[in-house]
Amino acid sequence: MKRFVVVGLGNFGFTVAKTLSEGGQDVIAVDLDGDVIDRLATFVSHAAVGDATDVETLRGIGAAEADAAIVSTGDDMASSILVAMALHDLKVKEIFVKVVSSDHARVMRRIGVTDVVFPERDTALALATRISGSALLNYVRLGTGFSIQEMGVPASWYGKSIRQLELRQNYDISIVALHDVLVDTITATPDPDYILKDSDTLLVAGDDTALEKAAMVK
Repeated sequence: MKRFVVVGLGNFGFTVAKTLSEGGQDVIAVDLDGDVIDRLATFVSHAAVGDATDVETLRGIGAAEADAAIVSTGDDMASSILVAMALHDLKVKEIFVKVVSSDHARVMRRIGVTDVVFPERDTALALATRISGSALLNYVRLGTGFSIQEMGVPASWYGKSIRQLELRQNYDISIVALHDVLVDTITATPDPDYILKDSDTLLVAGDDTALEKAAMVK
C-alpha cells in the first residue's frame, strides 16, 4: 500500500482521492473548503482542512511520508506553485500537478514536478482522435508526444503474423496487447507468430507521429 496526498478537492482532485482510496491506498486529502472535506472524509484515510502551501501544515498531516502527491488547485496557478514547492521541501518523491494552460504546465515543469495533467486538453485530444475517422479507437496520452492507442487491424494486415509486419522497424510502434473483439479476450505481449484477424484490435505504443502513420494504413 502506498501513501498519497491529494491537495485541492474540486471534481478532479475529489475523484482521484476517492478512486485511490477505493483501490486500497492510504490517502491524505487536504482542502480549504470544510464542506468538501466532510463529503470526502468517509472515503479516505485522513481528510483535513488546511493551507497546503504551508510546509508545516503538510508535515502535520503526514505528507512528508507520502510516496506521491497530486496537486489540483483549480485556476490558482500561484497556489499550485507554492504547494509543489512545499512538497519538494518535504522531499515527496513524485508530484503530479493538474494544470489549466500551457504556461502553467511550463512553469510546473521548470520547478521540477514529476508530470503535469491537463484533463480538458487530453480529453479533447482523445475525443478528436476517436471521431476523426482514422483507425484509432482509443487514446491515452502518456507524455508529450507519446501515447498508447487502440487501433483496428488494417485490411492489408489480415492473415499476417505480427513478426511478418515488423511494426517496430516499419512504423516505430510496439504492440502492448491484442484484443480479440469476437470472443472478448485480451492478450498482453502477444506471440509474434500470432496471425492477425479482422476481429482483432491492437493496443500500440509510440510517439504520436508514428501512431498517426500506422493509423493511415489501409
